[in-house]
Amino acid sequence: QVQIAESGGGLVQPGGSLRLSCAASGSIFSINAIHWYRQAPGKQREFVAQISRGGYTNYADSVKGRFTISRDNANNAKSTVTLQMSSLKPEDTGAYYCYAQGYAQGYWGQGTQVTVSS
Repeated sequence: QVQIAESGGGLVQPGGSLRLSCAASGSIFSINAIHWYRQAPGKQREFVAQISRGGYTNYADSVKGRFTISRDNANNAKSTVTLQMSSLKPEDTGAYYCYAQGYAQGYWGQGTQVTVSS
């Protein structure tokens, strides 16, 4: 089993920055990538960014150049992935979810709210 906990959401003005964290614990040896998704009210959940075990990163076109995903040096029990968000826009508003992609199954976190508004 893998446990996922997101943190770092909040209210920020357009053009501002926020840092989200995704802490994965438990059987993290089974995780081959961690993704961030987001869901705005009334819309489908959409991919934001991912980082693989080997450090490969990928971003949605809408966030390229503004968001950066990174990870710490995982130990055997815990790994933290950070999503640094800059130049935020109102359309970045939504609930942000961390997803740990395992070899056999995936694990979702509870989500953290990001609101970009003046």
